Amino acid sequence: MKHLAFFASTLALLAVPSYAVALEQNGKAQILVAQKSVNPGKRQQASGASASGQKRIPSSLSSVSGAPDLTPDEKVNVSVYQKCYKAVVNISPLASAEDVYYMGHDESEGRTGIGSGVVINPDGYVVTNNHVVQDAAAVRVTFYDGVSMPARVVGIDPSNDIAVVKLEPKTPRTFSYVEFGDSSKMQVGRRVFAIGDPFGLDHTLTAGIVSSLNRTIKAYQSGRLIKGVIQTDAAINPGNSGGPLLDVQGRLVGLNTAIATSPVLGAALGPTGAQSAGIGFAIPSNTIKSIVPQLIRNGRIIRPEIGIAMVIQKTQGLQVFKLDPAGPAAKAGLQGARVISYEVMPGMVYRGIDPSMADIITGVDNIPVHTADDLLSYIEKKEPNQVVNLSILRGRQNLKIPVKLTVTRTD
Repeated sequence: MKHLAFFASTLALLAVPSYAVALEQNGKAQILVAQKSVNPGKRQQASGASASGQKRIPSSLSSVSGAPDLTPDEKVNVSVYQKCYKAVVNISPLASAEDVYYMGHDESEGRTGIGSGVVINPDGYVVTNNHVVQDAAAVRVTFYDGVSMPARVVGIDPSNDIAVVKLEPKTPRTFSYVEFGDSSKMQVGRRVFAIGDPFGLDHTLTAGIVSSLNRTIKAYQSGRLIKGVIQTDAAINPGNSGGPLLDVQGRLVGLNTAIATSPVLGAALGPTGAQSAGIGFAIPSNTIKSIVPQLIRNGRIIRPEIGIAMVIQKTQGLQVFKLDPAGPAAKAGLQGARVISYEVMPGMVYRGIDPSMADIITGVDNIPVHTADDLLSYIEKKEPNQVVNLSILRGRQNLKIPVKLTVTRTD
């Protein structure tokens, strides 16, 4: 069975061993997140100067510059890279506000970056994966020439594994950026490119094709399903997370997020052994375009809230296990599992959960629901203050209960 691996960490060439978190095992899809690796040696000066005083240029660029007699395919490869590489950055979380102050611009010794990102406008907004920034309030961003600067995390959407950070240079400047493409125009067989920092090898270009469309993967932190995902065979490895998937015009058509790996390969290489098997996944650019404005404006996605905290999948539908007591579903009269307690013997009280009287949701607005994602995906298409009608099985009774949605309080 193929496994999904989400890349939160570049693996530095001289890094100490990392670790991984296995979310699902025993024959189910396993999601691994390679956590931060630390380079014990000094990193490049933040000014981008090398030991000789010259600015560092990615080796991947110097290898193609000035090459004579390029084939048509090579011309496309070079053109895409030269158009976009300056807008692709390395991202590493900062632990605290003090890190931003002390490690902002002039750091010469520090942590190895754990992911990639792409600048999407000249004002310095950067899109990356939520699992790259993790829970950091600020990050350090490193450019192609070694120049580093702090950036503030302005918004996250764990449900789609997307985050937006804002670059904060000491003096105002405009940034090179990558334009959005239209991911709805992607077709199987179309050529695509990935740029990122796999295994700490900065600004590496790989090429491939769109292998399939409309794949579904599970977001690392939220566990929600991300739909409409682009599958590609362009090599994607740890450190590519949050980097761009580009079309032949150098436009952003996806955000590289995960790969499928073999369990045998993963076991052989250890917990940090996830690497490209030719099956990579990218969040489509049209999804990103619809989310980014809200993240910049609100810091989160304002979604409608139904107030159901937990359901259990049953043959008949979704059994309501836990409700938000102040949420719209509870106010509308839905019943969840009951907390029961009774005295087993003097001085000993048993407390437990009795789900026998909990409602079972069989549909919403006359549309059957079989999984939690079925229900949540439908609710998220609605607006706050709209009313949805839940089809409920309560004992042997079939009921219709209208629920007025509110605004989600947390993502």
